[in-house]
Amino acid sequence: MSRFLPIDLTFVDGTTMVVSSIADAEKALAKQWRNKEANNYVEAVRLLAGAKSGICKPEVAFEAFKRAALKQRLVQPRKTSAALGILDDLVS
Repeated sequence: MSRFLPIDLTFVDGTTMVVSSIADAEKALAKQWRNKEANNYVEAVRLLAGAKSGICKPEVAFEAFKRAALKQRLVQPRKTSAALGILDDLVS
């Protein structure tokens, strides 16, 4: 089980990837983004490196990565699972 909720990404070249860990996020940063010089991308790179070396909380680094991916419109919506649909029906 991964530490973070998975994020579905579609990169500029059309490739896709599911990211749910710091290691996945680092791999995703090497793919084709819209702007690798954008402040949010650079910040995500810095914080992920910090998380890997132990000077930054992984949660903070992953959130920065997610924010950068959202800003560059790489995040794809996730379909809810059947189990969550049933739970929603029970609650309402």
